[in-house]
Amino acid sequence: MLKTRVMPCLLLRDGALVKSIRFKDPGYIGDPINAIRIYNEKEVDELIVLDITSTAERKPIPYKIIGEIASECFMPLTYGGGIGSVEEIKTIFSLGVEKVAMNTRAINDPDFVASAAERFGNQSILVSIDVRKDSKRGYEVFSHGGRQATGLNPVDLALRMELAGAGEILLTSIDRDGTMEGYDLELIRSVTSAVGVPVIACGGAAKVDDFVLAVKEGGASAVAAGSMVVYHGRNRAVLINFPKRQELEKVLT
Repeated sequence: MLKTRVMPCLLLRDGALVKSIRFKDPGYIGDPINAIRIYNEKEVDELIVLDITSTAERKPIPYKIIGEIASECFMPLTYGGGIGSVEEIKTIFSLGVEKVAMNTRAINDPDFVASAAERFGNQSILVSIDVRKDSKRGYEVFSHGGRQATGLNPVDLALRMELAGAGEILLTSIDRDGTMEGYDLELIRSVTSAVGVPVIACGGAAKVDDFVLAVKEGGASAVAAGSMVVYHGRNRAVLINFPKRQELEKVLT
């Protein structure tokens, strides 16, 4: 049995599966339902699905597609994107989703995280923290799908979210997103050393060794991958895939 959870992090745009590079230029991957069925067969631990338009473009939460994904998904499912009220969370959970990921609303209103955690339990509430690194200012949190600078340090925000009641942190390096250059271990380590809740490392994974580094050197409790599990080869041919269980068990048990 794996000690470390390994999960695909899939992006939705207008109901389609897409993949970005550094949060820009999302390219079409295919039908999310087909991807879910493949991940079911490959015995994936968990799945994260983030709608990248709901908050940034002020579009409604895509309940229909969430329900379709949840009905096909055999593993625990986290949904994020556009969540702004407790009633919306209730509706999402009623569709079969186990966890919700909050970003912009959580940053702007930590009390909302507290309300959601009190209502549904800390284990159901995940806060997503998207981070860029500037040579002068260091690490900074961005909201609204990576579009808006907040002036916040990721460590400070992670501590605030933990105090508010978040049961888990999804920590994404915008600079590494889609690049397959490996995780930002410095960023991961800075947050994991400060908080007591599990941290999911995201952004940059290209191979199983990257998972190992995120855990052993970064201190991550879990790892997420995007490009690595939807592309194949240097030319990035679309191929929904996932490391073999035996390969993961050799290094993550």
